[in-house]
Amino acid sequence: MNTPPNIEPPRSAVLDSAHLGDIKGAFGTIGMHDDAPRTTIKAKLKTLIAIVGPGLIVMVGDNDAGAFGTYTQAGQNYGTSLLWTLLLLVPVLYINQEMVLRLGAVTGVGHARLIMERFGKFWGAFSVIDLFVLNALTIVTEFIGISLGLSYLGIPQLPGVAIAAVVIIAAASTGSFQRFERVCMALIVGSLLLVPVVLMAHPPVGQMARDFFIPGLPAGAELSTVMLLIIGIVGTTVAPWQLFFQQSYIIDKRITPRFMNYEKADLWLGIVIVVVGAGAMIAIAAATFADRPGAGNFTDALGVAQGLGQYVGKIAGILFSIALIDASIIGAAAVGLSTSYALGDVLGLKHSLHRKVSEAKGFYAVFAGLLVVAAVIVLIPGSPLGLITVGVQVLAGVLLPSASVFLLLLCNDRAVLGPWVNRTWLNIFTSLVIAVLVMLSLVLTASVVFPDITSGAILAILLTGSAAVVLAGGSMLIWHRQHPVVRTEAGAVDRSERFGWRMPPIALLQTPTMSTTRRIGMGILRGYLLIAMIMVITRIVQLALGH
Repeated sequence: MNTPPNIEPPRSAVLDSAHLGDIKGAFGTIGMHDDAPRTTIKAKLKTLIAIVGPGLIVMVGDNDAGAFGTYTQAGQNYGTSLLWTLLLLVPVLYINQEMVLRLGAVTGVGHARLIMERFGKFWGAFSVIDLFVLNALTIVTEFIGISLGLSYLGIPQLPGVAIAAVVIIAAASTGSFQRFERVCMALIVGSLLLVPVVLMAHPPVGQMARDFFIPGLPAGAELSTVMLLIIGIVGTTVAPWQLFFQQSYIIDKRITPRFMNYEKADLWLGIVIVVVGAGAMIAIAAATFADRPGAGNFTDALGVAQGLGQYVGKIAGILFSIALIDASIIGAAAVGLSTSYALGDVLGLKHSLHRKVSEAKGFYAVFAGLLVVAAVIVLIPGSPLGLITVGVQVLAGVLLPSASVFLLLLCNDRAVLGPWVNRTWLNIFTSLVIAVLVMLSLVLTASVVFPDITSGAILAILLTGSAAVVLAGGSMLIWHRQHPVVRTEAGAVDRSERFGWRMPPIALLQTPTMSTTRRIGMGILRGYLLIAMIMVITRIVQLALGH
């Protein structure tokens, strides 16, 4: 990886002065003005070790309590037959998070603030409010995971959950970015406890390899049930909070475009670990319950731990429970920080882990408040934890397409990314991904509103959506052929100096012009979100009232 020379702009767009300075990673420091070329393997490796962190944390944090439940459900109910879904998600994960890391390193401004500045206060407020609600519910599920792990280990939930909340808050509140990242790296190492559990469970390696590369559906399974689980896998692997967290964390770590290639390597490392971890969970549950009474009768992650203890060995159950608690802690930390970063961006608060609590009271208050409230909800007898879990899955499914739309639009905004804007092939691929996410979102929303949805109805939604995508794509292709865009020298993208380019201060950016097509698209998106949210909230209220 060659490190291009750094050309710092005279004025920075960053919103918190603490986001400027030396890169202080868990395993090394890089000076702010260190623009020396990395020509030797040793120098490149040393730089990578200092940069590594954002990609690893966001990906490992994705294998949280919700992921433990979803992946082990797939393994216990359907064996290893759904492993192929993980392979399909790899390019989706990379494309989404690569665009986010580009936005973070080039602009120095968080995702929520960019949405507000480029698309108006409505969408900025919407992005923050929906993120706040979804993240708050997600943190509750993380503490549910912690409580399940504690139950298997025989540790009382009240002190255990309270201690976990205190540990997470304390780790983020030291005023040292470097110390926080070191705690995260220790938790990432803890996630590797799943590896010995896999070895103890002895899953069928040959069958796993075949199911990982050859798509197929479980024999004899109800299509609607399997489709909803696949959507659940997509929802737990590609979540809105990831976009907001990684962009802000890259900014807080002070990573600039000159280290872009190293950050991409960090992201790939995180993707490999998240896929291996997800595959391990599926394999563990599949091997543990194969041809045994629990097969096809998933309850929760605690049930999987109990099955491991009964069929594989007590140590396997203990290690699995510790890994569940570990994953839930890193998930709660990342999700909580994504909320605090976003609110700090939009409200103009100081929002950096480099700052002490006394210097960024609002930032740390939001983080601590979310964690404390979530922990209390989990500990209150009779709390609707199952309903909260369903709500998280549905809200994530409904909101992810809109988050991806804004991500794509921002990455084509030349005032924001300059020479770092998307290339044509990336826009085409991302548009297809968004189309698929919209269809899956529709299926998920319909399944909540109409719990008895049939396989035929699901196929009808998917086929209709696919036909609409083909029709829209064909229409756009014909229109562009009839109205070719003539690129002037001023309109061409010069990428030769991109490693030294940073976004100017937001106040200096030209206000974006909204074309008729974009206005219509944004109106349709707003209408879809409004209708979907009303339908989902109505159904959740019905469930809460026992109807």
